[in-house]
Amino acid sequence: MAGPIATAGTAAPRTGAEAAGDRGGYRPALSLLASLFFMWGFITVINNTLLPHLRSVFDLDYTQTTLIESVWFIAYFVASIPAAKLIERVGYQRALVTGLGIMALGTLGMILAAHRVSYAITLTALFVIASGITLLQVAANPYVAVVGPAESAPARLNLVQAFNSLGTTLAPLFGGYLILGRSASGNAAAGATLTPAERLADAQSVQLPYLIVAVVLVVLAVIIARFPLPAMGGSGGSGGATARAARAERAGLSLWRHRNLVLGVPAIFIYLIAEIGVSNLFINFVSQPEIGDLTHAQAARYLFLLWGGMMVGRFVGSYLMQRRPAETVLAGAAIGACAVMLVATFATGHLALWALISVGLFHAIMFPTIFTLGIRGLGPLTEEGAGLLIMAIAGGSLVVVQGWAADRYGLQHSFLITAACELYVLFYALWGCRTGAASRPAGA
Repeated sequence: MAGPIATAGTAAPRTGAEAAGDRGGYRPALSLLASLFFMWGFITVINNTLLPHLRSVFDLDYTQTTLIESVWFIAYFVASIPAAKLIERVGYQRALVTGLGIMALGTLGMILAAHRVSYAITLTALFVIASGITLLQVAANPYVAVVGPAESAPARLNLVQAFNSLGTTLAPLFGGYLILGRSASGNAAAGATLTPAERLADAQSVQLPYLIVAVVLVVLAVIIARFPLPAMGGSGGSGGATARAARAERAGLSLWRHRNLVLGVPAIFIYLIAEIGVSNLFINFVSQPEIGDLTHAQAARYLFLLWGGMMVGRFVGSYLMQRRPAETVLAGAAIGACAVMLVATFATGHLALWALISVGLFHAIMFPTIFTLGIRGLGPLTEEGAGLLIMAIAGGSLVVVQGWAADRYGLQHSFLITAACELYVLFYALWGCRTGAASRPAGA
């Protein structure tokens, strides 16, 4: 795991600061960060197998089901600014340990929710887990983005995000086996009604998976607490041109003069609506008789392919961006994603099923590429810009709008919302991500 990350970060001639970073354990630190990307991807996608399960346990409609995920992403909006202030106050390493501790507390809350069979406790526990992930995201994404040359930042972040996708790829197998595979709802035909005894047993089936996750999070927190992580001196990472400037130096600078950031924030917000809408409703979609006619447990195996496609797409995207401009690759991905979503909306059977699966290949590069294009040229404002982009992940909370559309116009037609989101990403890639000469970093 350390090899490819180190290679991405050392593509350009080494500066004295970068060399010092390596002597201080810089490469192992990136490998450890990759494990964090893996874990928050893994935990996020467990929700995708959990949602159809909770829908049966609590007898929810699509609006109530997607509200669960909306609460998850509202945490990004609420927790992003406090997370940035906490990092500034306690330091990078302690903030990471704190984030993992918060996540572990939330997973224990999920065990309590399963014991009490409580929808309210479930929402609260998921909010706590997401708040911990927000703290990790606010620190780790800009760190990876600025650790090397600015021109290779999209390729570098896509590469490390591939480990996030590895977590999202394995999570459906874990959740499908330990949650859906061990529950009555997971093995019942679509639309089947559970007895009260089956609902209680199904609710308690999530206790073991979340106990395992809690133990792993605590172990990882202990490892990071004892690991000699190199100090993160503001947004500049290893002491580059984007190091955090003094207040006087930054007084005359404004984030709102950078079009790539101003339009990048809604780009991430809108992209998250697309990604989360697909992943949250995937199992219900492919389980329908006219699409795949599968049980939820069987559908979870296809969800594995959706996230596996994102992992492959990020490795491929990282490779392509070493040879083509990142915005060109992003535009191609947006066109491909829009096309397959239209097929998924209007086709039936396996054609619609595989069209929805294939969107993962095109979605793969969108978040890391928009993120790095959004902070390009911000210089001493990089940290603040990165915080706004992470806050935009709250766009996933609006998946409840797609749940509302699915209830009123049909689940399949609700994916027209996803296709429309891809068009904004295309606009950003073609025009919105451009920076003026004055906003570009020296030497970029």
